[in-house]
Amino acid sequence: MMKTFTTALTSIALASSVSLANANEISVGGKNFTEQQILATMTTQYLDNLGYDVDSRSGMGSAILRQAQENGQIDLYWEYTGTSLINYNDISESLSPEETYQRVKELDAEKGLTWLEPSEANNTYALAMREAAAEESGIETLSDLADAVNNEQGLTFALNAEFYAREDGWRPLMEAYDFRVGRSEVSRMDTGLVYQALRNEEVDVGLVFATDGRIPAFDFYVLEDDQGFFPSYALAPVVRTETLEANPELADQMNKLSALLNDATMAELNASVDVERESIEDVAESFLDENDLL
Repeated sequence: MMKTFTTALTSIALASSVSLANANEISVGGKNFTEQQILATMTTQYLDNLGYDVDSRSGMGSAILRQAQENGQIDLYWEYTGTSLINYNDISESLSPEETYQRVKELDAEKGLTWLEPSEANNTYALAMREAAAEESGIETLSDLADAVNNEQGLTFALNAEFYAREDGWRPLMEAYDFRVGRSEVSRMDTGLVYQALRNEEVDVGLVFATDGRIPAFDFYVLEDDQGFFPSYALAPVVRTETLEANPELADQMNKLSALLNDATMAELNASVDVERESIEDVAESFLDENDLL
């Protein structure tokens, strides 16, 4: 009887030890483009410095990464509110950024996922002009742009083919802002070529992604979406609820990092990699060091 009791105590002690060890193990995921690779690396370095045992798994496709998190293979990664709303929860209605965040937070909570505090980085569609041209013409917002088009200023546009054809793309944007651009004034091309065409003054306005590193590098000015047409793609850390319960301090730690990110910051980080050709590891480490997180 004593032997059985001792064995039971030993088993409990071992189970407790394993539980404590697992509580400090975090698997960090990331998607397969620059911004996500920077964030995954930054998060890995940050959490490693805080004493976590971090397993980093970057470079995954969006749907595969989400499935891996739901299945418990990934504990934490950075997601975009619009991606979860539209792609993972099949919600197509137009919502404000705040409503979008609250909706995905509620829907994903039912799937065992917790959205932490969103950053101010919003990697959504945007229209941009060369900064000097925007300043000269006095165009700061999409409403200003619509007025310029309606006053027949002869502006030309470059868009990627997907946005031109999307049901929530170019034509609805023109309807929302009450302007009309003829087909001859619109060039459709690959996304990367849009940036080059705008930079080389082949067009006046180009479709960009708000946190793309080429925006500051090429001196582009992003026009304010003053009527809130584009969906919100706010960037936020998402963690498995089970993982958060085992590591309750993780929420404050990740929220601290999230509070440091905005469009300009992400664009600069992306540019450091895509334009200046610095390594992702060095860019992430420098950012954390500058913000006293290492």
